Amino acid sequence: MLRYAAIALVSIALVCRATSQNPPTSNPQALSYAAHSIATMVGNLSISDVTLTGSVTWNGSDTGTATLRALGIGESRMDLALTSGARTDIRDAQTGAQLGQWLAPNNSSGKFASQNCWTDAVWFFPVLGSLAAGPNVVLSYIGPTTWKGESVQHIQSYVYQSNPAALNPSPKQLSTMDFYLDSATLLPSAVTFNSHPDGNAGANLLVEVDFSNYQAISGVLVPTHIQKYQQGNLLVDITVSGASFNSGLSLSTFVIN
Repeated sequence: MLRYAAIALVSIALVCRATSQNPPTSNPQALSYAAHSIATMVGNLSISDVTLTGSVTWNGSDTGTATLRALGIGESRMDLALTSGARTDIRDAQTGAQLGQWLAPNNSSGKFASQNCWTDAVWFFPVLGSLAAGPNVVLSYIGPTTWKGESVQHIQSYVYQSNPAALNPSPKQLSTMDFYLDSATLLPSAVTFNSHPDGNAGANLLVEVDFSNYQAISGVLVPTHIQKYQQGNLLVDITVSGASFNSGLSLSTFVIN
């Protein structure tokens, strides 16, 4: 099962996410559940990149098409072609720093605040996220619980980095993510984490991503319904109609200007 925990070690090594060589030890039960979850989704395949396509509703009323791409665990790009215009979110770690950028339909753009670049870049495809127990990711087993009426196993992750300056919030706080795995299948039902206002890293804005209607596409179980909420408000509602894997996506796709 350890081979599945290494799936995220693809194309690039994200040593930028942590500087310590000896992070705390992950909980064995959490590692086991996470490895089984990854194995259930991909079987014996090793995934280096993914492209998801489908339809989308943005912020309740703006509709269009979506293309979601990811390379390794550090590069992701969401391109939405909406009635109001094009909207893009990019995460990029190829320079050795974790960066993010948004582009809005009115041609405005901006960079993500650094505190919003600690959680998984690939929020829409758990195979390429912290669940795969990549470098310096520490997994804890919280226990069984219920999520929206279904029985789930609760796993928590964070990225370990030493904090000699006692920064507050700490890297652990900024990178913490909570995964909820269906108790019967161990497929991810949801993941939650905090984002933060640009000017206030200490203020938490709860983000929730729900995964449902898993379908087999090219041998991979893909969540074909992905919903992203912020503070309880549905922001992105995606219905996936197509998926491709290991197509050789280029790092240039994810460059932030």
